[in-house]
Amino acid sequence: MNANVSRADTAARPCAVSIRAVSKSFGQVKVLEETDLDIRQGEFFSLLGSSGCGKTTLLRMIGGFETPTSGDIAISGRSVVGDPPYRRRTNMIFQHLALFPHMTVAENIGFGLEMKKLDAKAIAGKVEEALALVRLSEMGGRRIDALSGGQKQRIAMARALVNEPDVLLLDEPLGALDLQLRLQMQDELKRLHRETGRTFIFVTHDQTEAMTMSDRIAVMGHGRIMQIGTPEEVYERPNSRFVARFMGHSNFLEGVVHSVGPDRVGRVTTSTASLPCRVPAAIQPGQSVLFALRYEKLDVSAPRGGRDEFLATVVSRSYMGASVRYEMRTDDGTILLADKGHAAQHFAPLNGDRVAINWAVDAPSILPD
Repeated sequence: MNANVSRADTAARPCAVSIRAVSKSFGQVKVLEETDLDIRQGEFFSLLGSSGCGKTTLLRMIGGFETPTSGDIAISGRSVVGDPPYRRRTNMIFQHLALFPHMTVAENIGFGLEMKKLDAKAIAGKVEEALALVRLSEMGGRRIDALSGGQKQRIAMARALVNEPDVLLLDEPLGALDLQLRLQMQDELKRLHRETGRTFIFVTHDQTEAMTMSDRIAVMGHGRIMQIGTPEEVYERPNSRFVARFMGHSNFLEGVVHSVGPDRVGRVTTSTASLPCRVPAAIQPGQSVLFALRYEKLDVSAPRGGRDEFLATVVSRSYMGASVRYEMRTDDGTILLADKGHAAQHFAPLNGDRVAINWAVDAPSILPD
């Protein structure tokens, strides 16, 4: 996909993968509930969730490595249920890469082309192009065991892309890498996605990884899709306690919508205080809700003596690298946490510093309880 293609342009594209009422059971254990999902051509789409949520099972069914218990999967408009992997316009990169150690780099990349009976000259040309794409043009003659971890990742990508799949399936391919190499390979994957224009479906349990790389994310839990949206949508507007907890760090308070004024600005009454927020149109006064507020959206400052100040005492202060985390206790014993930048005023728990806590009315997520 060209680097200048926006998400709005991607949204207008036809489906690369269409999933309808797909479920999967292993014996009596149902690992994926009936699922509907459309993934667009040229999209970088992530399936995000913890171990056992069904994300890898769904990916393997798209690739033909598992058969759905029910439902249909179509790729580029054609049903592929019952087709083996080699008959689908997909390729898969596994977490453990599955490179052939007895072959050279070029032989690994060209293996699939040999299985398709292409002539040697055509294979050599495509392998050369694939090596150039992953910026390893001089590595064709090397053996796999002579490569670094990052180079092996690139060779696995080249081997998958050389067959020109409509859809590239990536099953946590960065999971075994150290942090710095993982960040480098995230950038490499994004570059390859832009330059090839192909549909990428990426499985991960890492929220930051999914938000950094994806056009859209499906947050999965308990064998079902809990929410689908852009990284901004699932982070800023979670639709449930589950998604709010999974995507980042939030303070949660249970309460009741006390009032709703103009522009839906109202208050939620909790055990701690009457808290200002913008109330979604679907939620009415008197309704029980969950008040969710991200750590980084709390403003912590010295008390000014105002009548409506929301006060707390600093319990602990933790250095987080890019930020400082404050743990604070309100007068009724409720614990709140806030992440603040180093430029913010610092407070000391040993001194029992009192602080005032504020936030913008749009900052909290108000969810049905």
